Amino acid sequence: MAASSSHPPRAASPGPARALVRASASPPATPTSSSPPHHRRPARRRPPPVEPSSESATDCFVDWLRARGLPPGKVDIRERPVPCLRDGKDLPLRYVAAGVDLQAGDVAFEVPMPLVVTLERVLGDESIAELLTNNKLSELACLALYLMYEKKQGKDSFWYPYIKELDRHRGRGQLAVESPLLWTESELDYLTGSPLKDEIVARDEAIRREYNELDTLWFMAGSLFQQYPFDIPTEAFPFEIFKQAFVAVQSCVVHLQKVSLARRFALVPLGPPLLTYKSNCKAMLTADGDSVRLVVDRPYKAGEPIIIWCGPQTNSRLVLNYGFVDEDNPFDRIAIEASLNTEDPQYQDKRMVAQRNGKLAIQNFNVYVGKEKQTVAEMLPYLRLGYISDPDEMQSILSSEGDTCPLSPCTERAVLDQLIGYLESRLAGYPTTLDEDEAMLADGSLEPKKEVATRLVRLEKKMLHACLQATNEFINDLPDHTVSPCPAPYAPELK
Repeated sequence: MAASSSHPPRAASPGPARALVRASASPPATPTSSSPPHHRRPARRRPPPVEPSSESATDCFVDWLRARGLPPGKVDIRERPVPCLRDGKDLPLRYVAAGVDLQAGDVAFEVPMPLVVTLERVLGDESIAELLTNNKLSELACLALYLMYEKKQGKDSFWYPYIKELDRHRGRGQLAVESPLLWTESELDYLTGSPLKDEIVARDEAIRREYNELDTLWFMAGSLFQQYPFDIPTEAFPFEIFKQAFVAVQSCVVHLQKVSLARRFALVPLGPPLLTYKSNCKAMLTADGDSVRLVVDRPYKAGEPIIIWCGPQTNSRLVLNYGFVDEDNPFDRIAIEASLNTEDPQYQDKRMVAQRNGKLAIQNFNVYVGKEKQTVAEMLPYLRLGYISDPDEMQSILSSEGDTCPLSPCTERAVLDQLIGYLESRLAGYPTTLDEDEAMLADGSLEPKKEVATRLVRLEKKMLHACLQATNEFINDLPDHTVSPCPAPYAPELK
């Protein structure tokens, strides 16, 4: 899965397959919570077993699952074309679809634990797993290294069919786009202006630090690697290969709840990227005894793709981890960092007031989609602190309770003007305007990576514009618009 430039698929919750069928040329229908109810199968009637497809002679994935004990399920594995082929060589992407009509609460499938890749399966010793993950190595790094060595085994590996399936997807998500961790420099320019660019640099550095610790895993878990006639990790795999494997595992790993540390992160066949992520879904892959199961949260008609919850992640995190944007993401947000000026002679007093009101000297304000005006209102008392210069006024605030109330009209205008200047400069950091983004997306001709990036920055700009509108509304509510803004030598810093 990682010993070549191909990457494993992205993870979501796994889904058992009933039959591997050929995908139709048209994209699959997307289920919605408003779908009409469907008739439930009689309780005693079992769905048909997994059947091999015409492709099983080449990839054997479904046959492997069935032969290794996957119980009959209520899903199919289908195919959809890749939006942008690379020299026409890309195989279609697969997805898990309902094989029969399903009702909310139905168990779509169960995958036996012996078919799930966890640290418990890899290391066989939970104490070693805990030691490793507390010693500069994440679960993802351990899982990636294990699958890289298994891939070198070729057909001799127990996981060979699963690794081939992961390679087929190459870490691409449901929009057939890899994490921007694997984009070229020119492709990363699509994200200019977005805080995600800095996050990508930080994540890349973190992956490199883990790479430099890989030999620790080799020596601490020597019994595991004695079976591999290969060099130690940093000699067997260059950094770029490890990075590809790490990103692929990151894109398809499932975080199981209420399990031991050694089972917490899992790679589940029939899980992501075969399952479709959605932010407003409640279905999750869950551990249930000796299996991982998926209980659907809505009705499906046969053929509709199965969706699962991706967790409370922002769209920038969804792009970083899985390469897609969810336009209906209720957890989407941007951050505005405000900090008190440490050069201010009254810095300590202001810090005390901020802490008393639940804020820090360096405070992140999360701007949630649809709640922009609420966040601006929450920021104003904090920003007002920076504009107080009179010691008597500061003492009055220290002796009072609650947030800092509006000060003089000129001070309030200065606070709001600073916020407007910050929002406008942040919007100016993007090479395109919101209207230009809308036009490019409406045109429908963007290549997949640029489309994902454009969708992300468009949503960021919409939140910034909403903050700007809210700030202007606060200015319009001021009793006097003729005042000159007050100087503030120790105004808070915004970034």
